[in-house]
Amino acid sequence: MTKIGLLEVKGVLTLYENFGHLPTDIVKSDGTLENGKKAHEELDGLIIPGGTILESESMTPEVAEEINLINDDGGFIFGVCAGFQILSKQTNVGRNSPVPIIREGLGLLDVTFEPKINTNRINADIVDDTTLFTKGLKDQKVKGFHCHTYGEIESNDKNVMYSNIQRSNYKYKPERVLSGVSNKKGNILGTTVHALLDNNPAVVNNILEYVDAVDEYDDIQRRNKILHDKVFNEICIETNNIAPLQSKHPEVPPMIMLMGTGSESGKTFLASGIVGALRERGIHTYVIKVGPDIRDLSPSLYVNKEKLEDWGSIQISNIGWTPLEEVIEQVKGKGYDLILVEGVMSAATGLLNKKTPYSTAEIAHAGNIPVIMVSSVSKGGIETAAIDIQAHIDLLNKMDVTTKGVILNKTYDAEIVEHVTEYISSKSGLDKENIWSIGKAKFENKGQVPEDYLQLETFTQAAIDVVNKHLDVMKFVELAQIPNFRGYLSYEEICELYKK
Repeated sequence: MTKIGLLEVKGVLTLYENFGHLPTDIVKSDGTLENGKKAHEELDGLIIPGGTILESESMTPEVAEEINLINDDGGFIFGVCAGFQILSKQTNVGRNSPVPIIREGLGLLDVTFEPKINTNRINADIVDDTTLFTKGLKDQKVKGFHCHTYGEIESNDKNVMYSNIQRSNYKYKPERVLSGVSNKKGNILGTTVHALLDNNPAVVNNILEYVDAVDEYDDIQRRNKILHDKVFNEICIETNNIAPLQSKHPEVPPMIMLMGTGSESGKTFLASGIVGALRERGIHTYVIKVGPDIRDLSPSLYVNKEKLEDWGSIQISNIGWTPLEEVIEQVKGKGYDLILVEGVMSAATGLLNKKTPYSTAEIAHAGNIPVIMVSSVSKGGIETAAIDIQAHIDLLNKMDVTTKGVILNKTYDAEIVEHVTEYISSKSGLDKENIWSIGKAKFENKGQVPEDYLQLETFTQAAIDVVNKHLDVMKFVELAQIPNFRGYLSYEEICELYKK
């Protein structure tokens, strides 16, 4: 019986993609399967997902040994994104550091990584078919998506795949970049192309042929479903915290949006905490991002053990993935109890761009999605944050967008919070119970935004703890409402409303 392993250690996005429904067994941090046997003794191949394995330093010596032994035995090894980095020589994870922060890989691929952000859906060209994965596919195109911070690849190994990208490092810059490397033997493939196995059956079939399991695929998929359901029910990784998920879900899930007064307001941190806290209460929440930076979804998907769907990114102008009207239709009947939309930058960023929609506020208006306004007080103080919040609420009111609550993030003085709560409530008409204050989260983590040195397991656990302590999280379900797409405001209408 064919067995294909899926590595699950802290920092791994286990179910971020389906991997062609190939995995049948989980490989744990001690290098064993659930039956207690060592991975190399049982597995025909191993899949290493993306995540923050290097930053989390969760690659144990036991797992490293098993990966090397699987390779020695001729098993296949497929690593995507962070899984690719693990197979490489080294990665510089210090994008915002004045000096490189080097994390060593296993050196099975002669590759090094430097920072380069890309979050686009892509087509990639296969240029070498002498690997088990690309057999017979030379000069063929495959499709998938990129979601990485470290995409500048230098290789001295067998380069097999190049992606055609439109944007990198937040700028429009069409180019062809290396995105797949194999070892000389051809049984190891590292790639930055997510969903390569999900979107390209020919690659899956090549793997099945290699392990002599083409006739077993139906049984492999059956075992994969069992594995998926078991993994999915645990919140995060190695927590043994099993979600008591409800069996019945609304056909059309209600939506609510976290909208910031600026960048780094804490939207991503709070979104992952809300997802985890609601999941502990049996509420299945999916987070969707306005705009293209799907990296912001990784913490929530780590908590939820969930796949990044095409509707995970709401298109604004020509960036992002899926138009809002399609998103609203796509989430129907998928088993979600709540859709939490995470805005991009501030509510008004891009509002006066002639391209429409180009801002978070326009998306909220078009979908008739209620808003929870989030503001970090760390830059201008609590008093300034309150004034800023009220100005945003006034703008949203003019755009016929309903603000249902406010979160003051990183507060430091309870008495000042009490004063500004009175101010916001009296000016906006919001119930004081829907104005929350959160103190500074204390956790050992080198970064709080995706381009920093992020450790998913500490980041998300801190977020869940903060939300459970400071927010009435069930209020988010109560305050959400069924979306209805009512079209976008024209540029002329926006300008007129803005100046009122």
